[in-house]
Amino acid sequence: MTRSHPAPQVPDRLISDAEADARWRARFTAARISTPDWALDAPEANIYVSNASGVWEVYTWDRTTDEHRKITDRPNGTVIATLSPDGKSIWWFDDTDGDEFGSWVREPFHASGSAAERALPDVPDGYPAGLEIGRGLTAAGVSTDAGSTLYAHTGGGTTQFYSSDDDAGVSALSRDERLLAIAHSEHGDSRHPALRVLRTDGFGTVADKWDGAGKGLGALEFSPVAGDSRLLVSHERRGKDELLIWDPETGRETEIALDLPGDVLATWYPDASALLVLHFRSGRSSLHHYDITTGALTDLGTPAGRIGGAGVRPDGTVEYSWSAAHTPPVIRAQAPDGTDRVLLNPPGERAPESVPVTDAFVTGPAGQVHALVSRPPGAVPDVRLPTAFVLHGGPHAADEDRFSAYRATWLDAGFAVVEVNYRGSTGYGSAWRDAIEGRPGLTELEDVAAVHDWAVDSGLADPGRCVVAGASWGGYLTLLALGTQPQRWAAGVAGVPVADYVAAYADEMEQLRSFDKALFGGSPDEVPQVYTDCSPITYVDAVRAPVLVLAGDNDPRCPIRQIENYLDRLAERGAPYEFYRYDAGHGSLVVAETLSQVAVEVHFAMRAVGLA
Repeated sequence: MTRSHPAPQVPDRLISDAEADARWRARFTAARISTPDWALDAPEANIYVSNASGVWEVYTWDRTTDEHRKITDRPNGTVIATLSPDGKSIWWFDDTDGDEFGSWVREPFHASGSAAERALPDVPDGYPAGLEIGRGLTAAGVSTDAGSTLYAHTGGGTTQFYSSDDDAGVSALSRDERLLAIAHSEHGDSRHPALRVLRTDGFGTVADKWDGAGKGLGALEFSPVAGDSRLLVSHERRGKDELLIWDPETGRETEIALDLPGDVLATWYPDASALLVLHFRSGRSSLHHYDITTGALTDLGTPAGRIGGAGVRPDGTVEYSWSAAHTPPVIRAQAPDGTDRVLLNPPGERAPESVPVTDAFVTGPAGQVHALVSRPPGAVPDVRLPTAFVLHGGPHAADEDRFSAYRATWLDAGFAVVEVNYRGSTGYGSAWRDAIEGRPGLTELEDVAAVHDWAVDSGLADPGRCVVAGASWGGYLTLLALGTQPQRWAAGVAGVPVADYVAAYADEMEQLRSFDKALFGGSPDEVPQVYTDCSPITYVDAVRAPVLVLAGDNDPRCPIRQIENYLDRLAERGAPYEFYRYDAGHGSLVVAETLSQVAVEVHFAMRAVGLA
């Protein structure tokens, strides 16, 4: 029988000042949109996702008529969608209540009264593992507890062309649909995949590419020019994400060495003469034009901040999403002559601005740790502040100089905010990202501890009023920090966390089992001590600070049973904790639900440090 756990109260008002309380809510309710994506052969047909209705859903934009239309309407939202090359149909992934398990459906781009229909009837339900839609062939990957299976659909029917117990997925389809690139982990490491290119006529292997242990490859996209079999690939041969162009039919490979210090990704220009390069380093990103013939690299002059998505239109115009910590996101367009303008404004009032972030570079146990630091508006200089250490998820992600309504809420409530790009984060090279292998969680928290010491020693943080918070991997780190560093924290807020790693491994989606085996060095049966040492439930009896846990009933990534195991242990001890449970998956796409969760989280922390 499931134990009943104490639930938090959602406060009617989070901040006593009415104007400030309205401001934090407005940042979440203000409409936002993603960078538009367009059909390969019909660039006037576009889709994007937006929260304009109060739920994140898929919208169409017909550039010929300038008509915008909401396509999906589901209780828990929809964000995974793409277009057929001819622009006539929209494909979106239909799961159940956010559980990520389902199938692809499609419906017409233009309103016709037709309901969405299953796009690939002969492909079984599962977790999505890649989709490439051609004019005559569609390839889709499905992951289940049995492993990964890849299918190809043509007018003649559906063919299963690949199956493996290991993680695999569909990656790229050539413009003429002769070649298909897949990612696989037959070598046993899904975190550093290998590539295989198949001929779609019979699915025989054209070429394999693997750079060896600890060096992953990613198929970004084939050349957009028909008959050009070159594939743009990301690699990490020199300790960071870089680029190469590979022709699997001839075997010719060209590494692209760029004078950029951080990680890079790229997409082709429409005529395949150049690449649009996205450069990411130390929490900030920029866009560059790379001429393939001359090797010239040109900075496109985007301001400091975060590029949230980018693409090149047929006329060479670069469209991209940009924001910075103090400035809400906007969709912009830069013409080939360098003229830059706002492309799309979401409907309604723009979100209120926030404050900038500053950088802190702290000496840690394995090198310099980068953190982003924010102080609340009107903070008195030289007065120590209650401080929220907000830890990002992933773990292979990074905190960025981007607009965050969540960060801004903590600031408006009176907290300083410190975001730590611990070992495991991206943008600092492969060695930094992979340093957590074999000892996840505990390794990252060494860096968090170093930054915590810096924040106290510098006079920023009040040592008795430091809160640790995060979601997903950040929620896992939060619970692990409360148990292994109990003297540092006045409270912990853990959203959708891993709490009992062995139970989580048993219940989670197959792709994450493959990820965990690569990260931990094996399964719980193979390396039981590593899972024990790195699991929050091992240290639950050492937790002293009050704990708030938030979790979704349908979460396939951080399943509910293992969270209940942890909460039961807290309850047995009579420890102070609260549990917010909701009907969705790994987070919520419903704005009203997000508002409730954020209010609960920040109010819980405010009570713990005497701000409420």
